[in-house]
Amino acid sequence: MRYLKLILSIIRKIITGFFAFVLSYLFIAMVLSEIPVNRNHLKGHDIAIYILTNGDHTDVVLPVKTSLIDWSRQVKFAHTISQDTAFKYVALGWGDKGFYLNTPTWAQLKFSVAFKAATGLSTAAIHATFYKEMHESKRCVKIWIDKAQYQKMIAYINSSFILDKSGQPLNIKTNAQYGRNDAFYDAKRVYSIFYTCNTWANGALKAAGIRACLWTPFDRGIFYQYSK
Repeated sequence: MRYLKLILSIIRKIITGFFAFVLSYLFIAMVLSEIPVNRNHLKGHDIAIYILTNGDHTDVVLPVKTSLIDWSRQVKFAHTISQDTAFKYVALGWGDKGFYLNTPTWAQLKFSVAFKAATGLSTAAIHATFYKEMHESKRCVKIWIDKAQYQKMIAYINSSFILDKSGQPLNIKTNAQYGRNDAFYDAKRVYSIFYTCNTWANGALKAAGIRACLWTPFDRGIFYQYSK
């Protein structure tokens, strides 16, 4: 009986600690996501980029070709669709590799995949998707930047790719596409609850010197900064 009480006491402490951690995590995320960085950045007029969310995950959407970079030379798809001049934009998003490749929909989420993603036990990937056009909405925000800002963002994104022997982003080729206009590439770092897909996207904005959150694991924090 004595040992049973001890075990129950330990279980209660673990449960209490877990809920205290979750509440603290959510509170800190809420506070830090509302604190802006680069609040007074000068708005550029050279290049239009977008931030795009599906409700959980943020992509940074860039013009396929500018005088600074041609993304179609770096992110090429199995069906050579990246060479189609009708595609004007490429959306780039970083995330957990296992989650990306094994969970096309939330209904297919497995505990093992979620556990590895949350605890940083998996590897990362960059998902590239081509679009013919973009339309502004609550889930898609246009941001004008100048060439110097875009150059910094390019450097940030390129530093996230794992490169092959020829110096090109390492394509994940085995059944890794969702459709005919996307592809996956191996990426640096690991996903965790402290560094998520949205943290990476927010980092791209910070690296470019434009308005972003101090820190956020959620898409809501990024879009909050552009809702004013």
